[in-house]
Amino acid sequence: MYTASDLRKGLRLKIDNDPYVITEFNFVKPGKGQALYRCKLKNMLTGSQFERTFRSVDVFEPADLREKKMQYLYKEGDKFCFMDNETFEQVYLTQEQVGDAVNFLLDNIEAEILLFEDRPIGISLPNFVELVVTEAEPWAKGDTVSGATKPVKVQTGYTILVPTFISEGEKIRIDTRTGEYLTRVKG
Repeated sequence: MYTASDLRKGLRLKIDNDPYVITEFNFVKPGKGQALYRCKLKNMLTGSQFERTFRSVDVFEPADLREKKMQYLYKEGDKFCFMDNETFEQVYLTQEQVGDAVNFLLDNIEAEILLFEDRPIGISLPNFVELVVTEAEPWAKGDTVSGATKPVKVQTGYTILVPTFISEGEKIRIDTRTGEYLTRVKG
């Protein structure tokens, strides 16, 4: 059990049988009376957010969340199929649960699936992925303006801005947290 003094940004709690994460946290000490904790909470199942004030005597149950390494297999309709590498059990996540990670999902990529009471509710990919550029406009020799970029499409269909020297067929490294180009991969 957590007490109000344990509250901080990023802490995961169970409130009304749903998992919540604290997205903002403020400690308020009025002139008279007990301390208050103002938190902005996000429901990890629905994505809805609300503000709530807690007293210093309030207690909270930790959310029963765990992460499990799974391998992405395929997309079926609007569902994404992942397989547990130990038990070979398959689980399906919706487009909403996968979120922006869909831009970087390659067959057989390993991902951390977030489970709440053994139900999949979210995904986190490795921080960096290497993808092949499938569509890129050709680079003209005079296009050497410092910091010049151009849009290219990678094998997952994601469009990203890269330096002008990147061409079709090259492999690039992308940060999955920001969706930005990092570097060209040699060999």
